[in-house]
Amino acid sequence: MPELPEVEIVKQSLAKKIQQKKIKKVIIKNRNLRFKIPLKFEELLQNRIVKKVTRFSKYLILNFSDGSFCLIHLGMSGTIHLMKKDNFNKFTNTSFYNSPNLPKKHNHVEIHFQDLKVIYNDPRRFGFFKFINDKQELINRFNHLGPEPFFKDFNLKYLLRYFLNKKKDIKSFLLDQKFVSGIGNIYASEILFLSKINPTTYAMKLSKDDCKKIISFSKIVLNKAIKKGGSSIRDFKNTSGENGNFQKEFKVYQRENLNCLRYKCNGKIEKIYISNRSTFFCNTCQK
Repeated sequence: MPELPEVEIVKQSLAKKIQQKKIKKVIIKNRNLRFKIPLKFEELLQNRIVKKVTRFSKYLILNFSDGSFCLIHLGMSGTIHLMKKDNFNKFTNTSFYNSPNLPKKHNHVEIHFQDLKVIYNDPRRFGFFKFINDKQELINRFNHLGPEPFFKDFNLKYLLRYFLNKKKDIKSFLLDQKFVSGIGNIYASEILFLSKINPTTYAMKLSKDDCKKIISFSKIVLNKAIKKGGSSIRDFKNTSGENGNFQKEFKVYQRENLNCLRYKCNGKIEKIYISNRSTFFCNTCQK
């Protein structure tokens, strides 16, 4: 599943290509995504100008010049492809796929501009598109989500209050979008390794220092992943069409049975399952 850094890379790429451009037409080839695309969706988007492309958590947001929005979620396997008008057989960037060609199947949505089109591909169809009428409706749409790690309200006071008397492991909390938005399975393991916190530790047992480390390393890990162009677990491409390189920075993720990379640590990386998700940690420095 695309996590915050990968969605941020897609956002940056779209911003370079479609901001201040008018949507000429929309073609829906399959409406049966996670939420069925309504029949009038094409009409709602046609002739609107994309003023800005933004992101919250793992959501892409097309901000239109009239104050309306289009919300896009990539789900488990969704990818965005940018196709130039004079070369509609190849993408320019933003694809998870390692092939330079547009996938032949599962291209469900096309958004056409004057000189290019945006294609949404999703084999598993867990992603969705939603038209939002105004800013208040958009705000309401995100009311159930916690702050991003980059937000000022993701602070020590917030963590201590949230963790009070909670008999729930910290790894599950980092994956809980109601607690913090945008952190996924890969980055949760990396954050906890850098914080020297065992992923099975109950949140209520974390010290103030532990919480400070989680806040700090959440920002560090996600920022580094964005700068590195994401993680190429599925051959993710950055804004230049190059493979993301953050997977080369992994300290624990997918390093089961390998030596810990921390200086002077003699531990081994173990793999366990928490909430049915693979979790990697050092059996020595994360006790």
